[in-house]
Amino acid sequence: MANHKSMRRREWLGMAAALAQGPLAHGAATPQRPNILIIYTDDHSHRTLSCYKEAYPWVRTPAIDRLAAQGVRFTAAYNGAWCMPARAILLTGRHTFGIESMRMEGDYPGSTYDPQKCPFWPKVFRQNGYFTAHIGKWHTGSDTGFGRDWDFQLVWNRPKFPETNQNYYFDQPITYHGGKTEVLKRYTTDQYTDWAVDLIRGKDRPRDKPWFLWLCYGAVHSPYQPAPRHQNELAGVDIDTPKDIFGPRPGKPDWAQKINEWEKDAQGRPVGGKKSLAEWVRLYHQGVIALDEAVQRLMEVLDETGQRENTLVLFTSDQGLAFGQHGFRGNKVAPYDANIRSPLIFSMPGRIPQGKVCETPATGPDLVSTIFRFAGMREPWEMHGRDLSPLLNDPNAPWPYPAMMVSTAHSFGSDTRVTPSSEEAYQRGVPWYVLMRDKRYKYIRPLVSDLEELYDLQLDPEELDNLAGKPEHRKVLERMRAAMIAELRRTKAPFLNTMPPPPERTAPA
Repeated sequence: MANHKSMRRREWLGMAAALAQGPLAHGAATPQRPNILIIYTDDHSHRTLSCYKEAYPWVRTPAIDRLAAQGVRFTAAYNGAWCMPARAILLTGRHTFGIESMRMEGDYPGSTYDPQKCPFWPKVFRQNGYFTAHIGKWHTGSDTGFGRDWDFQLVWNRPKFPETNQNYYFDQPITYHGGKTEVLKRYTTDQYTDWAVDLIRGKDRPRDKPWFLWLCYGAVHSPYQPAPRHQNELAGVDIDTPKDIFGPRPGKPDWAQKINEWEKDAQGRPVGGKKSLAEWVRLYHQGVIALDEAVQRLMEVLDETGQRENTLVLFTSDQGLAFGQHGFRGNKVAPYDANIRSPLIFSMPGRIPQGKVCETPATGPDLVSTIFRFAGMREPWEMHGRDLSPLLNDPNAPWPYPAMMVSTAHSFGSDTRVTPSSEEAYQRGVPWYVLMRDKRYKYIRPLVSDLEELYDLQLDPEELDNLAGKPEHRKVLERMRAAMIAELRRTKAPFLNTMPPPPERTAPA
């Protein structure tokens, strides 16, 4: 008891000292109630960061690498299958099948939801003394939640302005704090960073509250426009052609055999949309350079203002993006790591170890549960994630929970009760599916009548050899199947009892 009282006394003395410093203290953030900065990029594969072994050898992202060296980098994160569900998952802490009332409506990307049936957790942070802010892309219903979920919001409301849905880098209609909307002419990555830097310095926010900022970049989503200063970067880079860019793809299910988004030029090289594979990959990586510069500026201002140690920084993306792998071009959605695997870095000096790598996969709902733990709050409703704090304390700690990600295309909540058997079950040629991952294996269960997939990612990181139909891997298959059923049952998936059974047939050789 004496130790407990002594600890509480030190906490109160520390808070009192911080408050006594006045405006220079930049708020009431403490290690127990830290500021929280989520740097959230778009369609951003882990392969584009040089701290990941899957990156091309010419990739250089020094600022993001430095952030990884100042925290824990997860080798695999599965946040969502495309932009809208990944963001809905992050705002609710629930898989898509547990997000009620969210739906696509009107011209793409029009969407809507009922905030009474689909509450977002930043509202809870506001109610518990946090100043909440959102800057950048919004893709989760035309109601952006200003005044309910957010105290501060400079937002490109993509669902509300469908005619500008591809204005990722220039000419975005920005809505200021739920009021006026003006067209932004500047390169968005740079402008979003300027706004975030101002907010971190203390502009337009109270100094007596911890803050939470969700900073949502549009980069590096298509149409892949690098900043003008980077348009000549990465000239002549060398690109390997993925092994299964053209079919057939032995062992893959029928739906995957039909993916064919590339053609061959006269020399047999892959071309898509009048650009070569190398041109596409170069454009994509050029856009990452401005993001790396942005991370450098954000970390510098946290250091300059004395907020770095009391700020939990997460760097991640909604999902990845495939260029050539498995026949895809600029495609997320599919259950392969090339399509959907996101980078994930947690950093908070003094509270999170530095320079560590965690090989346990994480999911979108896990991020939310972890954020609530760091903020010292209970989850306000039943969330689907697991607090990753034990792995942040010790990245090699035992972790008995496989990671699950579910893709239900444009359907959410009770609309997923019955898995569709028509073309509605497919998005860009990919069916609804459940994905399960542990450190070594990945299991993919399509929610249509087609082949299961099982990959040994240690021996086959490119996911070319489907083990699901091979007798010697039957026990692993059954274990992963059972893990899937257990997790769907735990999270009350509406379609659990309506899934088509896996076909009892061997994957084609």
